[in-house]
Amino acid sequence: MEGYKQSPLEVDRLSYQPKLPKALQKTVSIKKGAATTAVANQTEIRNLFPITYGAPLVEFVSGEEKSYSAVNVGVILSGGQAPGGHNVISGLFDGLKKLNPASRLFGFLGGPSGLIDHKYKELTADIIDNYRNTGGFDIIGSGRTKLEEEEQFDRVAEICKKLNIKAIVIVGGDDSNTNACVLAEYFAKKNTGVQIIGCPKTIDGDLKNDMIEISFGFDTASKVYSELIGNIQRDANSSKKYWHFIRLMGRSASHITLECALQTHPNVCIISEEVANKKQHLSDVVDMIVKSVVERSNKDYNFGTVLVPEGLLEFIPDMKALIAELNDIVADNLEFKEMNSDTEKYAYILRHLSPDNASIFESLPVFIAKQLTADRDAHGNVQVSLIETEKMLMEMVKKCLMLLKESGAFKGKFNAMSHFFGYEGRCAFPSNFDADYCYSLGYTSALLIAEGKTGYMSLVKNTYSPVDEWIAGGVPLTSMMNIERRNGKDVPVIRKALVDLEGAPFKCLEQLRPIWAGANDTYAFPGPIQFYGPTEVCDKRVRTLFLEDEARRANASKK
Repeated sequence: MEGYKQSPLEVDRLSYQPKLPKALQKTVSIKKGAATTAVANQTEIRNLFPITYGAPLVEFVSGEEKSYSAVNVGVILSGGQAPGGHNVISGLFDGLKKLNPASRLFGFLGGPSGLIDHKYKELTADIIDNYRNTGGFDIIGSGRTKLEEEEQFDRVAEICKKLNIKAIVIVGGDDSNTNACVLAEYFAKKNTGVQIIGCPKTIDGDLKNDMIEISFGFDTASKVYSELIGNIQRDANSSKKYWHFIRLMGRSASHITLECALQTHPNVCIISEEVANKKQHLSDVVDMIVKSVVERSNKDYNFGTVLVPEGLLEFIPDMKALIAELNDIVADNLEFKEMNSDTEKYAYILRHLSPDNASIFESLPVFIAKQLTADRDAHGNVQVSLIETEKMLMEMVKKCLMLLKESGAFKGKFNAMSHFFGYEGRCAFPSNFDADYCYSLGYTSALLIAEGKTGYMSLVKNTYSPVDEWIAGGVPLTSMMNIERRNGKDVPVIRKALVDLEGAPFKCLEQLRPIWAGANDTYAFPGPIQFYGPTEVCDKRVRTLFLEDEARRANASKK
């Protein structure tokens, strides 16, 4: 049909009204909590952020009606996409308009670069209403420009003055909110009068701490990937002839891989943090998979699934050392870049690597060796996200099995397929949880602005409970900061949350993995995200959140 644009589901989702915590449904007042300190390096962080450091936690509770001045607010979407970003903006817009209908919202285009280059559009109801409860960041686009330099900050201040903007909401992950923390301090120091509020976004799940229970988009993305994994496992159990090696997004942490494993019950699940903790070599990881393949083949199960986190290579000690040396050899090396043939480059690398790293490099499949020596990122580092780790493991397992077959130790069959699930999950229709959670984050951002807060992250917690029982407020960005060594410098950054090997989700995986490894009837098939039907289906939380909440309640009952 000519001119048809929106699908029936999209049209229907536009009319979904996200739920709000009970405290936000009427008029609110702000309740101050205890003063905060940085998660580590308190003295250094206090010295770097003398104005915004030590601010208290705040919570919004039911209160008496009061009037708020109209404000102009800017918003940017920073970094990779995550389901629910449009609802953050919708909640922010609705919150601002409810507090004062004369308030205005400006969206800066293409992420932080839109702020710097003064590219924007006013977001009106006509625009907002076309994006409610939809996936993606296409309402204003996103970008990865970092806000780090004072010259950039001054450019932002210019456009804020021109548009009379009193606050900017930065929707992003740990790096983007680190930039938000720096910008908030700078603006406070310069007395610009511009507030900065952050929102916790990343499907990777590594922006979490004692206050932030979950970053938005994680729920939806992990459910999308789990549906695909379940489909593959159904196929594997039907044909009974393929091993599927599946790489999942999550460079710096394995939260997605862990969550998908808890939802789907694969035969093998590799957790990067566990590999690092046990100081496992690449050969150990390969041997673990080979052992599972052989054991299953002895039961005539010549099929299975292996989940691999995207950032695995950087957690394997010997691979980490190899990558570091490769970075030193390849980065800014004109002699290397001018070489025409892969053979010449390969030989050059071997000549310049230390003996141990040269041995590892030679053991890798040729296509992986080539990927490891490809062009570096802006910081001179290998682009690990582009390394096809699942294919590397698949080929190395195949090679080991061939040797075992020659010795008679393996008599089964091994046919393998590889998959990478990444972009499939970043712009999906947000689950009901993410639709509600993101709307609440945006609405809470409006309240933080109205109360004059700056250097805060919008906070919604108690998220395993029904939405009515959620608690909304704000947490100072400085409370999440620590000092880390990056690119040869000590810099303040928000600490990434890695998988806690003592936490309830990993302990659950650890207990169940031996059962999943050898059976053919333990696969779970989550199916697609449901928007209609029983609450226990449509509003179901991720397993990670459930297990962490269960552990918290158990610990609380012991005290």
